[in-house]
Amino acid sequence: MGIRDDLKKQALGLSSMAMEKLMADEKRALAVAQAIGRVQRGKQALDRGQEEVMKALHFAPKGDFKAVGKQLAGLKRRLRELDAKLESLSEESS
Repeated sequence: MGIRDDLKKQALGLSSMAMEKLMADEKRALAVAQAIGRVQRGKQALDRGQEEVMKALHFAPKGDFKAVGKQLAGLKRRLRELDAKLESLSEESS
């Protein structure tokens, strides 16, 4: 174990102690949970607004870009597999 691992372990221990102290008080824990809920609702509202703007401007929504990215990654992987097969076939025929 190096210094980096020791520092990680210490940081994790300190952060867990801080969370325990923060969540020990029921009122504080409820306030933190409510704040997290507000942040999540705000992010959802922002995402919906962004989708509406994208539609209004006739741009593809973010989800479509993610789907195309996944398809592209799959195609790249398949291309590498085919390239490897072609190379092995050309080596066999040589």
